[in-house]
Amino acid sequence: MSLTRTALHFAAVAAAATLPVLAAIPAAEAINCRGAYQISGGREISTPYCEDNYLASVARSYGSRVSSAEIRNNPSTKREVCRFIGHDTRVQHICQGWRDGADGFLR
Repeated sequence: MSLTRTALHFAAVAAAATLPVLAAIPAAEAINCRGAYQISGGREISTPYCEDNYLASVARSYGSRVSSAEIRNNPSTKREVCRFIGHDTRVQHICQGWRDGADGFLR
């Protein structure tokens, strides 16, 4: 076996061994959120994923029974949550695109 074939064989075996480990980690666990912001490289960045998680968390503090997945996957749910709690200063920036008018609500 040549050196190139040995290296390719080793790479294939290593990839096959790590694939099940990587597949077992859900994508949601790989994302680290602090409030409405994702932590990436030690910095806080604004991402829709973390904003939706935070919006759902704040909505639950008001008594709403909404999940983060519902907010992410259903624009109508996000709109309704923003109509319900969009006045809260913690989520005004998240709900900004879902509100309009002087009172901040969609018409």
